[in-house]
Amino acid sequence: MSGPAAEREQLDLRLVGPAVAAWLVAWQVRSLPPWPVLLGAVALVVLAGVLLLGESERAALVAAVCLCAAAAAVATATRSEARTGGPLPDLAARGAPVVLEGVLTDDPRRAVSSAPGRPPLVIVSLRAEVLEAAGTTTRLRTPVLALVDDAGWLDLLPSQRVRVAGDLAAAEPGDDVAAIVFARGPPDVLSPPSRVQRVAGHLRAGLRSAVAPLPDAAGGLLPGLVVGDTSTLDPAVREDFRTVGLTHLTAVSGTNVAVVLAAVLALSRVLRLGLRAGPVLGGLGLLAFVVLARPSPSVLRAGAMGVIALVALATGGRRRAVPALAAAVLVLVLVAPDLAASPGFALSVLATAGLLVLGPALRDALARRCPGWLADALAVPLAAQLACGPVVVALSGELGLLSVPANLLAALAVPPATVLGVAVALLAPISLPLAQLLAWVAYLPAAWLVGIARVGSALPGAALPWPDGGRGALLLAAVSLALHPLLTRPRLRRVTLTVTTAVLMTCAGLRLGVPGWPPAGWVAVMCDVGQGDALVIRTGDSAALVVDAGPDPDLVDGCLDRLGVESVPMVVLSHPHADHVDGLPGVLRGRQVAGVEVGPRDDPPAQAAEVLQQAEAAGIPVSRGGLGEQREAGGVTWEVIGPRRTYRGSGSDPNNESLVLRVRTHGITMLLAGDVEPEAQADLVASGTDLRATVLKTPHHGSDHQHPPFLAAVGASVVVTGVGAGNTYGHPSADTLGQLTSQGARSYRTDLDGDIALVVRDGRLEVVGSRGAGTSG
Repeated sequence: MSGPAAEREQLDLRLVGPAVAAWLVAWQVRSLPPWPVLLGAVALVVLAGVLLLGESERAALVAAVCLCAAAAAVATATRSEARTGGPLPDLAARGAPVVLEGVLTDDPRRAVSSAPGRPPLVIVSLRAEVLEAAGTTTRLRTPVLALVDDAGWLDLLPSQRVRVAGDLAAAEPGDDVAAIVFARGPPDVLSPPSRVQRVAGHLRAGLRSAVAPLPDAAGGLLPGLVVGDTSTLDPAVREDFRTVGLTHLTAVSGTNVAVVLAAVLALSRVLRLGLRAGPVLGGLGLLAFVVLARPSPSVLRAGAMGVIALVALATGGRRRAVPALAAAVLVLVLVAPDLAASPGFALSVLATAGLLVLGPALRDALARRCPGWLADALAVPLAAQLACGPVVVALSGELGLLSVPANLLAALAVPPATVLGVAVALLAPISLPLAQLLAWVAYLPAAWLVGIARVGSALPGAALPWPDGGRGALLLAAVSLALHPLLTRPRLRRVTLTVTTAVLMTCAGLRLGVPGWPPAGWVAVMCDVGQGDALVIRTGDSAALVVDAGPDPDLVDGCLDRLGVESVPMVVLSHPHADHVDGLPGVLRGRQVAGVEVGPRDDPPAQAAEVLQQAEAAGIPVSRGGLGEQREAGGVTWEVIGPRRTYRGSGSDPNNESLVLRVRTHGITMLLAGDVEPEAQADLVASGTDLRATVLKTPHHGSDHQHPPFLAAVGASVVVTGVGAGNTYGHPSADTLGQLTSQGARSYRTDLDGDIALVVRDGRLEVVGSRGAGTSG
């Protein structure tokens, strides 16, 4: 047997099993205590020894899987112990003042101030190497996050050594930093950046200056295409790219490297440089990309994947490259176990695997119908997109139905835009006017990409809701494998086309017979965002107040899209827990948001800082809600009635300091209780505040931590609970809902009823669930 079929049969997959085993183990045990993990590693080593007593090749392969899994477990446990051990976590738990000396590992990022008139907040990633606390100096090598209040930090570059003094705070469990330090004042710089980082910073700044005269959409896109710099990218363009599956073009990952290599190799084919010179030119292009995009760990990781692809091209086959890819994954996971949980790492590996395994077959098939240079340009991004699809779906919860055609159309413009963008960056330090002239040439393919994204995102059905997480990834992978024979065999292809057309027509007919959503006369909707809260209160035909944003940007964005919300007078975030604030980017997508209001407590600090950063990036002012505050928008009035005090040592201080709102609209009163627990509920009752309401947003997703007199004082006739199906918290509690229903309330919950709409018709309150819930008068 010869040709492509024979090459596919000869792929050497022996290292794939050990690499995948190490990856999965490092991913799953990173949040476990070290000692159980180490005991498991010992058990795997013993099992491997038993297997090696046999002499079969299969037993040796299984033993290799066990040994690599054990090595990953040891590396992960060691890394976890280094991060959670030592003096930093104990000092952070006490909020101790410290002085840290360390090296910047990423660009400092700007966040907005926590309140008007407060200084800006800058987020700095550091590798702490010297710790001074209580008169003792300790050497360490631990990642920390610094939150500082001086804009001078924004001028620093990665690799610079600095000294920072401030108060420590504990990081969240599972974070990849050991602690957070709150500091004030300008940076105390101990050393300049490395030469490579200086060059990278100079080139990136030159690229931004050169594209500044271009129209915002395409001008902001070019730095993203070239170096993954999306700081000037129009949010509307960002959203359009997400919808049609082009986001990978602006992220520094293996997909980005694949696009760069595709452009360089297409150029080498045009110049007839030959098989040996092509990989050399590709290597030079890859080196330029790494310098431009900053040699940070994520870029170096993506570059390593690109080197493997170049090895495959230089040696003329994939037999050596697939083991090289597996070995690279194994080494990277053992050296840096945190990569196992990184979506960027998964995208880099899968994009490279797609290039090696799917790319040649796609290139051969395309070469029969188009020139070789065009086949190269089309095959690389298409292979990367197909391979990365399961991970993208797992992260977004959407299946981009237009991703493949959009990427095919984009493939025509990505190589020239990328090559021209690199040339602009290299030319800018020499002659900015010439670089700006060349940028106008690069504008044409960039504008083509923006047009593809805009037209595609406007088409109905551009993205299909899809299960997120591991379920969604496995389902898409299974569907892809099942469709392969159906799309490659002529007879089955015709049958597949006929059946698909019939199914689509049937679904369209069924859709026409389903009542529209939202129901006419809706005044408020509790969105189904999984395990979290997101409540939308209508203030106009296409405007609404949003209280909390849930845990998932795509879910809250979808809910707001279904409701036709285009402008938001205020986003109120009751407290900075992930299930209430992580969806904020989804609220901001393509909408006019006048302001964001946060609660009195920044706990956890990293989550609160992320909220500030997101608002700053969108140019939205942030304010802090306070007791007695009253606001109005579009006939909706709301008042902050809690928290009544600061909590220390309660069941959950951040929950008890949730903002509690009393909202009035269309003749009904709603009490939105955040996640307040018995201590705060008791304070509300004791304060004598009027708590009576028609509708109660159940505190803390209906948990069993409730103060019965509080629930009785509200006396709601309708209670709505934001809760995720099958959650592990036991929410909502049967006792809590039982007490409420025994008082005459009707209970609705998003895990059973979907989106829950409050509708006022003829002065009468009705409740309608998107999954067919009944009504309540």
